Amino acid sequence: MRIRRTLGTAALAALALATAAVTPAQAAAPAVLTYGGPGGTAAAVGDVLTADLVPGTYATFYSSASGTSGIKCAVSAFSATVTSNPAAPGVAVEQLNSHTFGSCSANVLGVTGVQSVTVNNLPFTNAVSDGAGNPVTLSPTAGPLQTTVVLKTILGTITCVYRAPGSISGTTSNTAQTIGFASQAFNKFSGPSTCFAAGYFTATYGPVLDTSVAGNPHIYVN
Repeated sequence: MRIRRTLGTAALAALALATAAVTPAQAAAPAVLTYGGPGGTAAAVGDVLTADLVPGTYATFYSSASGTSGIKCAVSAFSATVTSNPAAPGVAVEQLNSHTFGSCSANVLGVTGVQSVTVNNLPFTNAVSDGAGNPVTLSPTAGPLQTTVVLKTILGTITCVYRAPGSISGTTSNTAQTIGFASQAFNKFSGPSTCFAAGYFTATYGPVLDTSVAGNPHIYVN
């Protein structure tokens, strides 16, 4: 009986040490969105995330998925607020509040320049998943995903309005903390014949920064 009690006491002591070795931080899964590295500190609900175009790239709005005719912008940026950031695996949700374009040019027949590119019907909902391929889904909230393009022509300015048929899809990457969209289709909703019939949006933004945290750390997807 004494031996049994001794063994039992030793086993309980070992279990207690093993349990103490696993801290709550170690036991808990990281959030979908973190800063400080993969598996780092969770981005808080309410944090503001921003990004500019990856340096040396353009945001393009071409008339075909594989073509190079249309509009390209050397400047573009977005700002979004984190509204949900669960433990991984899962889907974090952001509210896209601002999406801007500048320094745009066009190579469309009859067009001499680009006066403005404006995203309408903000805010949108951006769902960021840590699933296979790190997919992103940008969806309408109060109205369709819509962009208004004002073009300069030899006869004056024209206004072209484009709408996505629903949501558009993208991906994220932890390599340079980027979010990108490739050849996402928009259809012409209104405008004269000079406006191309469809627009395909491509852009990559990064690094994505958490501007609500000191030092504006990069955001990672877990």
